[in-house]
This record gives sequence, structure tokens and C-alpha cells, in this order.
Amino acid sequence: MKLLILDRDGVINEDSDDYIKSLEEWIPIPSAIAAIARLSKAGWTVAVATNQSGIARGYYNLATLDSMHARLRELVAEQGGEIGIIQFCPHGPDEGCDCRKPRPGMLKRIAAHYGVDLAGIWFVGDSSGDLEAALAVDCQPVLVKTGKGERTLAKTLPAGTLVFDDLAAVAAHLLQ
Repeated sequence: MKLLILDRDGVINEDSDDYIKSLEEWIPIPSAIAAIARLSKAGWTVAVATNQSGIARGYYNLATLDSMHARLRELVAEQGGEIGIIQFCPHGPDEGCDCRKPRPGMLKRIAAHYGVDLAGIWFVGDSSGDLEAALAVDCQPVLVKTGKGERTLAKTLPAGTLVFDDLAAVAAHLLQ
């Protein structure tokens, strides 16, 4: 199985330091939607692992989050692709869950869902937490410069981190 795991905010859609709180605020990065569709059509399974502490903070509810993910699936399907499992952490940073990145719980759940070993699987994100979660389960950490990526790039990256301009560049590399 060719599996690619993506963070959501800043990788697939525009990010905001004020949180993405509504379907109207969920603005896809057009090249990211096309990249997911291209990967899917080429036989890749594209899963998502996303922290969504805005739920715990009361900024939006599960129905709103579900509407964002339904829209994501719809946009990718319009281009002939599909999104695999979407794992999300609804907890706040102080709740001590195992799923909030940089903890690897969501990545482990994706692996269990597909019955795969995560060693070497690419996890694409835009934050240090994404890269740390990848390393915790032996995934290949991949940083994109979209979202918080440029800020993250200014920090010390884990050894072996791959860096790309955006998800479209990741897809181009994987499909070459």
C-alpha cells in the first residue's frame, strides 16, 4: 500500500492563528486539492491527521468540523480522487490525550486502520509538532513551506526532514 499522511491546516487548506472555525473560513489551497486527487488516481491512499483543539476551546462543534471534511472530500472527488481516513484530535493542549500532535496517537490509529507499519511512511506537515509526531513512529518527516512552514523552517529541523514548497511539489516528487 502506498500511504501518505497529511496534516490539514496549512497543508491542505489555508491556516489561521485564529483557528478555522467555520466552513466559510475553511479555504482550500487549490494546488493541494489537485495534488491529493493526482496521488489518489495514481494509487496512493491519502490520510489526514489534524489537531482540532478549537472543538475543546468551544470555537466550533463536531458538525462544523464534519462539514469541512465533507467539503474536502467533495472537492477531491470532483477531480477524480478520494481522501482516506481522517483522524482528528478534538482535545485541548492540557488534556493529556495521546492523539494531539506532537504525540503520535492519530498516526498510530491510521496505521491500525490500514494494517500497515509506519516506518518510512511520509507524514507531511507545516509545524514542529507534525515533524515530532512523524519521528515518534518512524515516519519520514516532510515539511511544506505553506501554512506555518516558513516559521518552522526558521527553527532547527529534525535530521532527515524533507522540505518542499507545497503539497503539489510533494506529489510531483512522489509521482515522478
